[in-house]
This record gives sequence, C-alpha cells and structure tokens, in this order.
Amino acid sequence: MHLALFVTEAGMHAGGWRHPDAAPVRPFGLGFYRDLAQKAEAAKLDILFVADKVGLDDLYGGSVGATVARRPNARPEPVTLVSALAAVTSRIGLGATVSTTYAEPYHVARLFATIDHLSGGRVAWNAVTSVSDSEARNFGRDAHLDHAARYARADEFIDVVRKLWDSWEEGAIAPDKATGRFADEARVHTVNHDGPHFRVRGPLNIERPPQGHPVVIQAGVSGTFQDVATRQADLVFTVHPDIASAKRAYAAFKAQVAAQGRSPGTVKVLPGIMPIIGRTDEEAQEKRAQLRALIDPVAGLSFMSGSMNYDLSQHPLDGPFPDLRDVITGSRGRFQRVIADALESGATVAEVGAAYVESLSFAVAAGSPVTVADILEEWVTEGAADGFVLMPPYLPGGVDDFLTLVVPELQRRGLFRRDYDGATLRDHLGLPRPVSRYSA
Repeated sequence: MHLALFVTEAGMHAGGWRHPDAAPVRPFGLGFYRDLAQKAEAAKLDILFVADKVGLDDLYGGSVGATVARRPNARPEPVTLVSALAAVTSRIGLGATVSTTYAEPYHVARLFATIDHLSGGRVAWNAVTSVSDSEARNFGRDAHLDHAARYARADEFIDVVRKLWDSWEEGAIAPDKATGRFADEARVHTVNHDGPHFRVRGPLNIERPPQGHPVVIQAGVSGTFQDVATRQADLVFTVHPDIASAKRAYAAFKAQVAAQGRSPGTVKVLPGIMPIIGRTDEEAQEKRAQLRALIDPVAGLSFMSGSMNYDLSQHPLDGPFPDLRDVITGSRGRFQRVIADALESGATVAEVGAAYVESLSFAVAAGSPVTVADILEEWVTEGAADGFVLMPPYLPGGVDDFLTLVVPELQRRGLFRRDYDGATLRDHLGLPRPVSRYSA
C-alpha cells in the first residue's frame, strides 16, 4: 500500500491541539516540519504533503477575532515549506497545495519544475480549487467561483501546466563550448495555448522536470471533481467515513479512469484516515473519547461555515440542523452526506459541529497497532483503496505512534515497503514517467 502523511499546523482532530501529549502549536518553526519529514522518510512513507487555504474561516458570526481565538488557523505557505524540506530529506516525496482559482499556470509550472529539479524528482502539486468566499475576498472578488466554473478553470489550468512541463524535450540543453551552442532549438517549443480561461505562449524557462511531470494530486468527492480527476490526476485524496462507501467509490472511479483511456493503475486512490493508536483497543477508545471531549462545537461550526460559505451562527446551537444541501457553494460533495445524516438523526447544530470536526468525515482507525493494521489491510485487500493519507489527530505524538508501531506491523505482513526501490516520487507510487507531447 501507499502511505502519505498529511501535515497541518496542529493535527487534524479539532480537539487535538488541546491534548496533553500534543506539542505547543508553533506553525512557523522549520524544525517542527523537518523532524516530521525525516521521521516519515525513515519509515519509508511515499510522500508528505502540506494542505493550504489562502484565507481564514471568518464567516461564522462575522468575527475574525472569534475565529482566530477558537482554533489554530495560522499556517506556512506550502511551496516555500516543501522547498526547505527538500534540503533536509533525500527520498520521501514532498507535496504542496496551490489553488488553481487564485494562481496562474505559468507561475505554478515554474515553481514545481524548479523544486522537482532541486529535490531530484520528489515533488507533487496538490491542485485544489479552494472553497471559501473568505479566500475570494483576498484576491479582489466578492465571492468564490461557483462549483462548475472553478472545476472548468482547474481542468484547463492543469492542462496548461502539463504543456509547459513538456515544452522542453529531453536533452534540449546540451552546451557545446566549441560551437557556442547551448541548447537545441528544435527541442524547445511554444505551447500557444488559447482557451476560455488562459492564454499562455510558453515555453517554460526551465528545462523538463526530472519526473517529466511532477505528480499531480487532486482531492474531492463530487461528480465534477471526478470528471476532472479521472483525466488529470496521478493521485486522488478522497473522503469516505467507512469501507462500504469507499469500495463503491473506488470501483466507480477506476472504471471512469478506464473510460478515459487511461490504465486504472496510473491513478492512485488514497482515502484519508485518522489513526488513533493505543497499546490496547480499550486504551485507543479512551484516547478517542478524551479527544472528543476537547472539541469546541463553535470551532467546528466556524470551520463548517467557511467551507460551506454559509454562516451557521444564524441558527441556535440547540436547534435542529437545517437542510442546506441546495445552498452550499463550497465543499459541496463532502457536506451532502453530513447534512443528510443530521436530518435523519435529528441532530442539533452544536452536535453536528462537534461531530464533523472530530474527523472531517474521514474514517477513523482507533485501536492497538494490530487492530489499526487490520483495518488498513481490509481496505486495501477489499478494493477500497490503494493506500491512505494519514491524518494524525495531533502532532507529533499522533504520527509517531503510527510510524513506530503500525508501519512495522504492515511491513511484517508484507503490505508496506521496507526500503525505497527508486529515487523519485513516481518510482515510489509506481507511476510511469510521461513522455513529452512534443517528442518525435
């Protein structure tokens, strides 16, 4: 199986930063991230990647101050961070999030081509469309693009980036002092892209990346997301709360990849999973209950409001959760099931806020190292996943337990590598190296 480590400033559980074993949240110290990356590399994980939002979730109650006070919101810029981590690691893949809604293709192609060269072919781009109106207001817009528009832009954006990565063929740079010829002009190409969203002449001013194309990650669950990801992604990061829904989605997604004329094995499906590990199953469940007790429901509702683009503060905490399925403009696919479940159970607004941010609808694997390994093995062998995005509840202890206790158990079962077989991230993931579209 493939294993990715999802890195945030304070872990993924809403109560995690308050746990006694969690380190103080200091999101801008390189040593914190360096230690995580080096531990993950020692455990032979495929990739570490850094999430991002380009704004605060400040919609709930209309108060930025209240939002900042309730939970950790500060985070480093991901491309800068993985550039630094490339210098202190040698084998693990490094992924950074950049939004296709608030960036330009040439800039993104150049950034990731550069880091791919500097890291020896280990970088990945997590191409997100962003979700919130708060992000839009930081880039001169009153509201975020609607769901269909932002995915149409993302589709074209990724296509332009791939063209730019191809614009230098292999061997284009071949300096010859005797003739004074630095490069073969026949192997350098303008892309001349002219589409609905972008006009880009090219070529890129960087030679072709070591991986050909840095790995492209996409995350989501909606039908529109899948339509783009089955054509564009190398790795998809999905949200499923249980194995049954994951199996259905996995089969449907792989079939859609095949329908696009791609081999299903060339797109890896990694659902997010939150491991909560104890020496025994009982200890793990006690830890989970302890984490749950540390959740502030309003912090959860603040996060949900920002992701939905709907201010939940207008509904009383002890009142029933409203049916908002037709008004969401943010993370639409993720919240459809959350709202449907809330309506069916009659949960209150506060209950939904607390329950959602416990795991953000991701599956939770709570138990002893053997139990957690059993859960991961079942998902992979039953056709629900090609591996997992590990979402530790708090840091660094939440990931240390997995790396030191669960990884050795997976290795003992022959389910995870004991060492890297190649040098690039594409090697780790078993992905082919793309040939330039301009090569003869």
